[in-house]
Amino acid sequence: MDLELAGKRALVTGASKGIGLACAEAFAAEGAVPVLVARDAAALETAAEGIRARYGVAAEALPADLSDGAARERLVASVGAIDVLVNNAGAIPGGSILDMDMASWEAAWQLKVFGYIHMTKLFVEAMRGRGGGTIVNVIGMAGMAPRWDYVCGSTGNAALIAFTQAVGARSVDWNVRVFGVNPSATRTDRATTLYRKRAETRFGDAERWAEVLGDLPFGRIAEPSEVAALVAMLSAPRVAYLSGTVVDMDGGGRFR
Repeated sequence: MDLELAGKRALVTGASKGIGLACAEAFAAEGAVPVLVARDAAALETAAEGIRARYGVAAEALPADLSDGAARERLVASVGAIDVLVNNAGAIPGGSILDMDMASWEAAWQLKVFGYIHMTKLFVEAMRGRGGGTIVNVIGMAGMAPRWDYVCGSTGNAALIAFTQAVGARSVDWNVRVFGVNPSATRTDRATTLYRKRAETRFGDAERWAEVLGDLPFGRIAEPSEVAALVAMLSAPRVAYLSGTVVDMDGGGRFR
């Protein structure tokens, strides 16, 4: 199926590794031009150069600290027309309400929660003015299945689910689609760090992190490329009626 993404510009945040990099690659594979954004300029350029070499598209690398509101505004003002925005940047640490001080909550939410909200606001405004566009929020299943030992992330994700549904229900009036994807455990460096911390808390041994994953669908965690494929597919103009919803991608694990 031709997803009709060829020639589109897709800005992906948190794109130097993990799900973000996989999303940039998925768009490039469809002939779109990915615009990669992350803090680490060197890692970002390495990622963009790899995409250029593999897919023959003019991938762009724009270093920015999206935990800073002024940096978000500068990025949007300078990047030009974007057809698809993928909000993905953010790594909220694990811990219970007793483990995390308020400074940690605020720092974590500045990038993922407020970062997603602000980027969505800025791009909805820009896309409204141009007559259309698509915004995808990569959120996380913890927003649907909150955990005591991931309370900051669970709460932030739940807020972003509600935000995505509310904005996406009205943005269609301007031909702007806003929707989300909730991945479950996915094979990334961040996930390994999170599960190692849980294993340390539960067993006193971080090396037992695989044990905290439990009864996994398909006997494994998800791959970044699988999440990215769904993001690209749902971003396609052929799926033009999808907005105001968040798709759970957990292999049915919440009901096992």
